[in-house]
Amino acid sequence: MEAIAEWLVNFVHGFGYMGIFIMTFFESTFVPVPAELTMVPAGYLVSQGEMNAVLVMIAAVLGTLFGSLANYYIAYHYGRRFLYAYGKYLLFPHEKMEKLDKFFASHGEISILTGRLVPGLRHFISFPAGLAHMRIKKFSLYTCVGGGIWMSVLVLLGYLIGGNKALVRHYTPYVTIAAIAIVVLATLLYIKHQRRKNVEENNGGA
Repeated sequence: MEAIAEWLVNFVHGFGYMGIFIMTFFESTFVPVPAELTMVPAGYLVSQGEMNAVLVMIAAVLGTLFGSLANYYIAYHYGRRFLYAYGKYLLFPHEKMEKLDKFFASHGEISILTGRLVPGLRHFISFPAGLAHMRIKKFSLYTCVGGGIWMSVLVLLGYLIGGNKALVRHYTPYVTIAAIAIVVLATLLYIKHQRRKNVEENNGGA
């Protein structure tokens, strides 16, 4: 794992913003590349003045979006039968598909946003959206917002303590929990707002 981490740090150094785009692209598909190994070093490079924070975030969000769209279109165009037949080759077996189906059905389209912050879900949350033929504009918006929140947290972490690997390992779980809590709160407020809006519309139409 240390060798992989070192390789990724060198990758970010060597390929810069394009490297960030490529790695976040793969991280958002079915390739299990942890974003922490790319974005924390990028945050550290920002703190050293070697990279621009805005360009880092643009590259990361675009990589997240295009990687997520790749999964989305696989599910959209080829459907459930294809995923049942070949999902195991995409690291997406039947059991995971069923869990994600339930998660998407229970939480609705907003789960595209919240799922970006949940380990084990962020790589595959685009599949149920594609199967449900979710509107591409809303899918892209939620993906960018969720991905942007997570990537900004990692960049900030790298900016503050990226030079100390022990501190990164120690604080990353806490930062993840805090980010998830913030998004869950935002989701609850969104659901409350939507319910209130629906009630007002129903009362107005009565």
